[in-house]
Amino acid sequence: MRFALSPEQLDFGASLRKLLEAGRAPAAVRAWASGDSGPGRALIRQLADAGVLGLAVAEQHGGIGAEPIDLVVAFQELGRAAVPGPLVETAAAIPALLQALPDQDLAARWLPGFAEGAALGTVAFAPPGPGVALDADTAEVVLLAGENQLSTGNRTGLVRSVDPARRLFTVAATETVAEGDQVRAAAAAGFDTGALACAAQLLGAGKALLHASTEYSKQRKQFGKPIGEFQAVKQKLADVLIALDLAEPLLHRAALTMAGTTRSRDVSAAVIACGDAAYRAARAALQVHGAIGYTAEYDLSLWLTKVTALRSAWGTPDLHRARIARALREDTDSDRAARGIA
Repeated sequence: MRFALSPEQLDFGASLRKLLEAGRAPAAVRAWASGDSGPGRALIRQLADAGVLGLAVAEQHGGIGAEPIDLVVAFQELGRAAVPGPLVETAAAIPALLQALPDQDLAARWLPGFAEGAALGTVAFAPPGPGVALDADTAEVVLLAGENQLSTGNRTGLVRSVDPARRLFTVAATETVAEGDQVRAAAAAGFDTGALACAAQLLGAGKALLHASTEYSKQRKQFGKPIGEFQAVKQKLADVLIALDLAEPLLHRAALTMAGTTRSRDVSAAVIACGDAAYRAARAALQVHGAIGYTAEYDLSLWLTKVTALRSAWGTPDLHRARIARALREDTDSDRAARGIA
């Protein structure tokens, strides 16, 4: 199995990074948190023009029909820039959910607008997710995916998030648009694709935090020399780099096995590894920056709060560890049965 990205994928990631750097993402994040979605929407339309919102959308619905690994490349850059909005839902989870349904009418109805950036969508999964929808006050399409029922929904209560740029809402069903066992399988596909994109965001955010910490350690001086020259700081940042480097192959494996029988297990492994690595990066960044890292006015806070929120946005670490344990137990039982062992 090949984990290395192709030159085309590397170029795609580099082009998105340049676009997001020029788009002043931190200002858009702060505006989004204050209730002004204008700058964020403008940035999202640029991403749509670059093809990001159509990566997971089939060509017949106006998208690109790219591979999951391409989605991972894009969402790493979105996480690196801390882009606001329900992008995981619009560009990953909802397309995977709707396209997994036998009836493609819903996909034909909503996905072309998503791909071109004309509309945003959000979805609440209950279970296995927390049953809340991100930015349900901003998205044009709000869905509620239950075990056997897919419905449109209206936001009800506001749920406070540690990240001010993430407005979470409980959702009440309004109209059933699909039901039956087919919804359960489609919702599982949508949840896993969303979790994969979230893991990629976490890895990208972790890399951004490591870069910020490294640059700051070169500038900040104590005892007459940059703090980056002290062994304790070097060791802390090296540990972050190792954690991020070890998480990335798990993320790539999950992307490459999305069509396989180990999808849920591999996605959960990626979520845990990327979440833990990003959280380590956040802790190190806060320690390296010192007191200034605690201030909301300093841009570092945008990534610190986002990492904290994303670690449980698509299932808590305990939920994903339980999914891995269940998958391993089922594999063991199947292997024992195949060998005739009671």
